[in-house]
Amino acid sequence: MSFWGQLNLVDAASPLQSEMFLFHDHAMVLLIGIFTFVAIIGVNFLVNSFTSRTMLEAQMLETLWTILPALLLVWLALPSLRLLYLLDENSSTGLILKSTGHQWYWSYEIPLCDSGSFDSYMVPESDLEIGEYRLLEVDNRAVVPYQMETTVITTSADVLHAWALPAMGVKMDAVPGRLNSFSMFVEKPGVYYGQCSEICGANHSFMPIVVEAVDLKDFINLEF
Repeated sequence: MSFWGQLNLVDAASPLQSEMFLFHDHAMVLLIGIFTFVAIIGVNFLVNSFTSRTMLEAQMLETLWTILPALLLVWLALPSLRLLYLLDENSSTGLILKSTGHQWYWSYEIPLCDSGSFDSYMVPESDLEIGEYRLLEVDNRAVVPYQMETTVITTSADVLHAWALPAMGVKMDAVPGRLNSFSMFVEKPGVYYGQCSEICGANHSFMPIVVEAVDLKDFINLEF
């Protein structure tokens, strides 16, 4: 992949991540507009020698440069608050996936399936197959159905961890002795990668997260 290709955001696979993309574009329009305006004014001041010994104040100008930035901040804040509200929404229906962080791997449990918990370790580089991602593949993937609300409950068995899945637009701290939860809605089938996003120790960078989204019928027939 080219350098510029690596700078792209991960393709959205959930409504929340799509909303984040929209807010990103919304904010970029504002930032680029401000940058362009300031650059034009700056260049204009550099290339001319306008002076005025008689001007002492400009109340209209001062009023404008106070009110306009306030309006721009409101224009940015309203969609931001809406997005924060959507991220805090928790669904009481659907599947529950419990994720427990350890130094340095994840354990998963799906209470609905009565299958007990299973550990998910990173696949060593020497065991990778063709097409698999280095430092991201795991030996046991967390499997969830797509087009169905999934509640992810996170906790930790030792230190602070963070369960993050960029394609879903979710990130939640895993705190020892505490259960944190969030909702995740996978729109399409696929394999989605993430990593622990909390600096949790020496092998922090070797705690990948892999979620595989399958059809509900295939999920029911899985043997955990």
